[in-house]
Amino acid sequence: MNDTIAAIATAPGEGGIAIIRISGESSERILQNLFQPLKSHAFPLETHRLVYGHIHDGNEVIDECMAVIMRAPHSYTREDVVEFQFHGGTTIAQKILSLCLAQGARLAAPGEFTRRAFLNGRIDLSQAEAVMQLIQAHGERSRQAAVRQLQGGAGSFVRSCADRLYDIQAGLAACIDYPEEISEAEAVPDLHSRILSLASMLEQACQEHAARLIREGLHVVLCGRPNVGKSSLFNALLGEDRAIVTHIPGTTRDRVEGTLHLAGTLITLTDTAGLRETMDPVESIGVARARKSLQDADLRLCVLDGSEALTEEDMQLLNELKSQDTVVLINKSDLPQVLDSTTIESMLPQATILTIEAQNPDSLDMLRSVLEQKASVNDALELTQPRHIDAARRAARALLSAAETLETEALDLCTTDLDTAQACLAEITGDQVEESLLDRVFSTFCVGK
Repeated sequence: MNDTIAAIATAPGEGGIAIIRISGESSERILQNLFQPLKSHAFPLETHRLVYGHIHDGNEVIDECMAVIMRAPHSYTREDVVEFQFHGGTTIAQKILSLCLAQGARLAAPGEFTRRAFLNGRIDLSQAEAVMQLIQAHGERSRQAAVRQLQGGAGSFVRSCADRLYDIQAGLAACIDYPEEISEAEAVPDLHSRILSLASMLEQACQEHAARLIREGLHVVLCGRPNVGKSSLFNALLGEDRAIVTHIPGTTRDRVEGTLHLAGTLITLTDTAGLRETMDPVESIGVARARKSLQDADLRLCVLDGSEALTEEDMQLLNELKSQDTVVLINKSDLPQVLDSTTIESMLPQATILTIEAQNPDSLDMLRSVLEQKASVNDALELTQPRHIDAARRAARALLSAAETLETEALDLCTTDLDTAQACLAEITGDQVEESLLDRVFSTFCVGK
């Protein structure tokens, strides 16, 4: 924390500008040693104001540059922060970074700027994680969830739960410490029901599937025997020719992925090899990967050929999909229809069955509506990060254990479980956190953030 750190804050490669960020007590000294402002500006520069000038190495001008100093505590890290903005390019960025390091700065570790913001009390740990969640957002809903968390959504919810738990703990402590003066009924009215209510609130916030949909989007796999039109449908949904389409069965040998956005949610489509028994070793690998994709998917689009009766391979696939979320698509509606949907309805009574023509975009409107519905989740989830959900679940389990203890034992024996629940909640906000957890959280960050 006493070091001055520096890093390239923009993505590698060529671009309009690149940015180097410096944070720490030597930031202003490095600024003065490397940056020469126009004559109309002089050191010390005004805080939070971009100034035009040049980066130089001795008498050599390295590049034109805009520089800004943001003096503590009004900066991202609550330390003195300097940023250089110059022409984008790998060579020039590395050159200026090397000059900063030669001036005594240390190369920042992944997430170290945000880690300092947390350690200096500018943001809590859940907000720090929201920074990377926002950077990695894959859709509008994911972005909105990250912004809510960055503005304190998860932290606010967790602290409200912690305050309710503190009230329970305070009443319980008073009753235990002063049993002659404060009765159980006075100190902790409805103690058992209040503990159960708080546990229920935490459990309801742990919607893991919905949280994953917000973070990662909906994973959809197209499946079916060869030549039923999976690849044609795949291309039609994406609006581009990603998968090879021929009349030769078994053309698709491996998984092909593409993405689209519907109602602000990322949809990841996977086209798979046709499911059938085959002696071809390459096709066999593709079939095995297709079955693995079916197991991991959120939704399966089972494509059938409406111009043919159900085959043994179709029946086998429908049997495999009985317990899975599936939409059955009867394709090739432009041809004389032979397939009887009654059998499908009897085998998959919970499945949605649609008739489509993959080559006709108008026939896919209902399918897009179904995909939007499947991807729809509560936009106001309190917890969206796996680490937060895990900690909240552990807190809920500790509360349930406290309630169970309360039914059979003395009051003081349930305090340990309540303390455990409070510690779990503190993990989310970072109010109580070990260095190893911080290392794990910030190791997922990019350098320069």
